[in-house]
Formats: sequence, C-alpha cells, structure tokens
Amino acid sequence: MKKYIMVVAMAVMLPFFGTASAEYPDKPVTFVVPFPPGDLEDVTTRWIAEAFQAEYGVAAAVVNKPGGGGGPFPGAMEVANAPADGSMVGSFVIGVPVVGPYIGIEGLNEDTFEPIGIFLTYPFVIATSGDAPYSTMQELAAYAKDHKVALGHFGAPLVPTKVTLAVAKELGFSWGSDAAFDMLDCNTLASGDVDVINTTLQLILACLDDVKVLASVTEDRIALTPDAPTVGEIVPSLKISLWNGLFVTKGTSQEVKDKLEAVAKRVMLGEKAQALTQETGGAFYWRDAAASVAQIKDNVATMAKINAMLAD
Repeated sequence: MKKYIMVVAMAVMLPFFGTASAEYPDKPVTFVVPFPPGDLEDVTTRWIAEAFQAEYGVAAAVVNKPGGGGGPFPGAMEVANAPADGSMVGSFVIGVPVVGPYIGIEGLNEDTFEPIGIFLTYPFVIATSGDAPYSTMQELAAYAKDHKVALGHFGAPLVPTKVTLAVAKELGFSWGSDAAFDMLDCNTLASGDVDVINTTLQLILACLDDVKVLASVTEDRIALTPDAPTVGEIVPSLKISLWNGLFVTKGTSQEVKDKLEAVAKRVMLGEKAQALTQETGGAFYWRDAAASVAQIKDNVATMAKINAMLAD
C-alpha cells in the first residue's frame, strides 16, 4: 500500500516538477512595437526577433500596435497586461516610460515595466532651407525677433517638439506659428509651408546638400551632420534624445531578461546595425538595464523642467 501511495504521489507531482524546470523560452515570443512598420525601431526589433528565434528555436515575431505617439500607447498597455514570463516584450520609444506615467494613462506608472536595455537614438534634427537667412539656432533667434518663423513638427505632445519649443524659449524668441504634419521632408521646406522643421534626418537625406541642420535632438552630434551641435550643447539643461529600448513587465525573472539582453546586445553591436549609422544618421549601441534606469530617471527630470518652462 505504501509503495502504491508513493507511486501515485510521484505521478501527481511530476507535472509540477516539469513546469518548474522549464527553461525560457518554452513558447513563442512576441515583440510589440507600438508604431507602424518601417521605421528604425521596427527594423531593428525585427532583427532582434529573428536572432532570438534562431538562437532558441522558438517562434519570435514582431507585432505593430500603433496608436498615439504621445499616448495612450495601446501596444505598450498590451505588454503591461501580459504575464511576466517574457512571452511578450515591448520595443518602446522614450514616450512610453518617460511621458506615459505622468499623463493619466490607467495602468501605466513608473513601475509598470523594467528595461532590458536601450539600443537606439533617433536622428531628430531642427532644419531649415539652404537659403534661409540664418545658419545657427542663435542666428535664428536673432532673426525671429523681427520676423515670423513657422515651425513644422510631428505633434505637440512629442518629446522632440517640446524640446524645440523649449530651446526657442531659452534663446529668447517665440515661433510665429507651429503646426503638426504627417510628413516633414524635403518637399515641406521646398514648398514654403513652414520655415523650420523638426524631423528625422532620414526624411531629408535626399536633399541634405540643400538644407541647413541647425541642431540635433540627440545625445551626441550625428555622424552625417558633424557640424550641427546638439540642443544639449546649446542649452545644457535641455540635453535629451529620442531613443528606443526593450522592456518587459515588472516581475519578469532575471533569467528571461538575461537571455533577451544577450541576443539584443549582440544584434545591436553587430555589423548590420552599425552600418545603419552611416545610412540613416541614427546611433545604435547597447545600454544595459542599470544604465537605462538611470537615463530614464534623468529624462523624467528633464521633461519635468521642459513642461514647467512651456507652461509659464
């Protein structure tokens, strides 16, 4: 009878032992990009997903869940509500962890996500026509005191737009007008719809010889426009950039985070990603979880200063 009881007990417990010893990943992994396909975060996240699938032999796919550059981030909230098991990974721009927790999105706060690492800085620039009567932000500030200068951007709530408005205020001038556009490229400047645009360098590469890049909203100067200073060089208190990183739901195990980091780091430091620097002006690297947490904290403080400045 005792032997029978032991056999039954072992049979009952075996499924639990099997579950406990299962190694990640033991099921498909979804990488969520809360923006439409095609931009740098989408391309590089697909590379990471492909490398992860090749490394571990499980299906790994990118799903685009666009909806609100400045919120409400439905794609990010899907990751927030997912199990903390690494089966769903977010590829988020700065707006999700830095802006999202402070604009009243239910379920999104400072502790919703944990960073795996930050890996991309977008080449956002402030640019004008090649024949504009100013070539620097300081010259623009002087010109704008007697002339109305129109600014084009992708949306008032977005980080680079707020930075562009804030740097004008710090330099002592106001934009004559500003408006949001779906596309800000060579044609926008050539048509005269606006005088200055806040856009990604990728969209004006075709006419780079015919425009002036006044400044970049990046950590360091962009390799393709080395003479253009960063906003942080012009106004140190406004040093910030638009970046992208990998995030998981808080409570995800260290084993899961380590495996995701190992693959993503290898991809972002590889030749294919590094070649994009010269092709797009973006910066590709790997910043680990601790450094990412510190950067997010610093960015939150910077955005608080910018919001207070623009509210005055």
